Amino acid sequence: MRVFVAGASGAVGRPLLRSLVAAGHEATGMSRSERGVEAVRATGATPVMVDAYDAEAVSRAVADAAPDVVIDQMTALPTEYTAEAMRAAASENHRIRIEGGANLQRAAEAAGARRFIGQSGAFAYAPGEGLATEDDALAVDVPAAISHTARDFAALEARILGSDRIEGVALRYGFFYGDGTWYAPGADRAEQVRRGEFAIDGDGAGVWPWISVEDAAMAALLALDHGGPGVYNIADDEAQPLSEWLPAYARWLGGPPPPRTPLPAAADPHDYFNALLIRGVTSDKAKAELGFTPGPRPWD
Repeated sequence: MRVFVAGASGAVGRPLLRSLVAAGHEATGMSRSERGVEAVRATGATPVMVDAYDAEAVSRAVADAAPDVVIDQMTALPTEYTAEAMRAAASENHRIRIEGGANLQRAAEAAGARRFIGQSGAFAYAPGEGLATEDDALAVDVPAAISHTARDFAALEARILGSDRIEGVALRYGFFYGDGTWYAPGADRAEQVRRGEFAIDGDGAGVWPWISVEDAAMAALLALDHGGPGVYNIADDEAQPLSEWLPAYARWLGGPPPPRTPLPAAADPHDYFNALLIRGVTSDKAKAELGFTPGPRPWD
């Protein structure tokens, strides 16, 4: 099968390309930098250097690859994880998801690809009881600090699933860990935890959905020819609140127990949501329809 991957030099793109090549697929990886092109080449895939905002260049690259399936793994997130860095990156991350993703999907449709697989998020569900399924609502009506992400995911899912020219699949990934992520040992977020700078706010009842980049890549590989069009949660089976997973993660890193701090209702909405309201998910649909089998977290 011929497969075209955008965002190919990212944390999920690289293991995905390696898996595609190992499975015997003809993989093309798109990046917008020379460094990214070299990372794609190192996986054994064919690299192309294209700016996702150049619609004509994207169209030519996809047409030349003549793919059966196109996969969008594009993001524009900062290397450093701080509130300031995330705010600064928000506009570009929005643009790459919406404008860049739309350029890629139009190119896939014009090239006659059978299926388009896009990256969404399992960490943007509206607060509620129990584990969220794909039928539950995204958090589009909470404060703007949270809802802008949920609205982006809702918009790109509507585009992906609303086309009558291509099969659309949206993978709602949990928070990533593993090589190339903020949570890899030595990376920015991990170092904050190891130094005792990542606190459990309030009672830490928020349940964070997690997925390793290797398992995220596996899900995209399975979605090439498994399951029907639609939305799939892609997260592991450890539905633990912040108050449980963060101490275990800190111990794994060799850091101290995380500090605990009060969190008033007037706190930063993003912090309040992630500490108290974020909802875990079930990936039962992906297990049943894609054959998805997530592994355990290394810190459990």
